[in-house]
Amino acid sequence: MKKLSTLTLMLFVTLSSVAEVSNSEKAALIKFNQATKGFQWTNKWDLKAPIASWYGVKIQNDHVVGLTLPNNNLNGELPIELFSLEFLQDLNLFKNTITGVIPSSIANLKELKTLNISFNKLSGSIPASIGDISSLQSVELYMNRISGEIPASVGNLKKLEVLSLFNNEIGGQIPVAVYQLKSLKVLLLNSNKLTGKLSADVSELTSLETLSLFENKFDGQVPFDLEKLKNLREMNISYNMFNGLVSKNLAQLDALNMTMINEQGVASTLKVNIDKNSGLANED
Repeated sequence: MKKLSTLTLMLFVTLSSVAEVSNSEKAALIKFNQATKGFQWTNKWDLKAPIASWYGVKIQNDHVVGLTLPNNNLNGELPIELFSLEFLQDLNLFKNTITGVIPSSIANLKELKTLNISFNKLSGSIPASIGDISSLQSVELYMNRISGEIPASVGNLKKLEVLSLFNNEIGGQIPVAVYQLKSLKVLLLNSNKLTGKLSADVSELTSLETLSLFENKFDGQVPFDLEKLKNLREMNISYNMFNGLVSKNLAQLDALNMTMINEQGVASTLKVNIDKNSGLANED
């Protein structure tokens, strides 16, 4: 009886070790492979081998939970089937040649925590449906050709810690809802076409550690409320069209010492209030 139990246990372990994902998830991966020219990938998939052996694929409880293929020579558009991987938690396609748009069906990835499709050739706008993925903690879409505006629905991502959209063609203003992201630690929006004023509501980003807005078209007074961000360690808001006085604290915190571009296209630093380190008292 003991020998039989041992054999049964061994059989169970063996079957568990070769357990495969569902046919639908496998089909989605194969379609993704085909759509991005898998035969040209740096690290190719052997489609006849177990999925657990496929490079960059992480399986947990018989579901695909991770797809990590950075710098792997992916070329083409993301197929709609990719967004049927409803158990996916991490999607990292950094530094490939992915084109096309981010489809609204990305909202089907309800378990997604990290999204990184940076350093590709994505175009179009960020779909508003991204705000439906409440589990998201990090969104990195920098160095693409994304246009349009930041959807206000991003404000629904209450667990978001990183929002990195720099080096795109994003315009409009920062949605007010973004300032309500209490968990946000990193906000990188530099080198876009953002306009308008930086709201005093920026002080609501109480967890913020890094803020980069340089090389946009923001104008108006630099809000002294930035000084309320006690966790802020790095900031660069230069090369905009901000005006007025700034405090010593803010001028020293900015990486480029508040260098702005005026209407004539000339770069100059903002005047620092020499009387006080902090500008907060000026608002009282």
